[in-house]
Amino acid sequence: MTSIWLRLLPYIAAVLLVAGALFGAYHHGLTVKDAEWQSAWNERNTQDAQAKASNEAAERAKEQARQLSINKAIQDGQQIIDQATADAAAARASADSLRGAADALAARLTASQDRGNSCTAAASQAAARAAMVLADVLKRADQRAGELAEVADQARARGVTCEQAYDGLGK
Repeated sequence: MTSIWLRLLPYIAAVLLVAGALFGAYHHGLTVKDAEWQSAWNERNTQDAQAKASNEAAERAKEQARQLSINKAIQDGQQIIDQATADAAAARASADSLRGAADALAARLTASQDRGNSCTAAASQAAARAAMVLADVLKRADQRAGELAEVADQARARGVTCEQAYDGLGK
C-alpha cells in the first residue's frame, strides 16, 4: 500500500504545486484589479470634491452679488425715503406760511367787521364767519394733504426698494 502512495506522491505534489501557483496568480490578479478600481474611485472622489468646491464658490459669489444688490436697493430706498421726509418737512414749512396767511386774512376780516357800520354789521359778520370757516377748512385740508403726501411718498419708496430687492434675487 505504501508503494501506491509513493508513486502518487510526486503527482499529488505537482497538482498541489500547480493549484497553489494558480491560486497565487488569481490572488495577485484580484489584488491588482482592486488597486486599479481603488485608484479610479479615488480619482473620481477627488474630481467630485473639486467640482463641489468650485460649485460652492460659484454659488457663494452669486449669493454675495445678490446680497450686494439687495443692500444697494435698501440704501437707495432709504435715500428716497429720506428725500421724501425732507420734502414733506419743506412742504410743511410752506404750508405753515399758507396757514399763517389764512389766519391773517381771517383776523383782518374780523377786525374789519368790528369797524363797520351797524346796517352792514350782520352781513359783514356772516361773511367774516364764512371766511374764517373756509380758512379753517383750507388749513385742515392742507395739513391732511401734506400728511397723506408724506405717507404716499414713503410707501412708494418702500415699494420701489422691495421691487429692486426682488429683482436682485433673480440675477
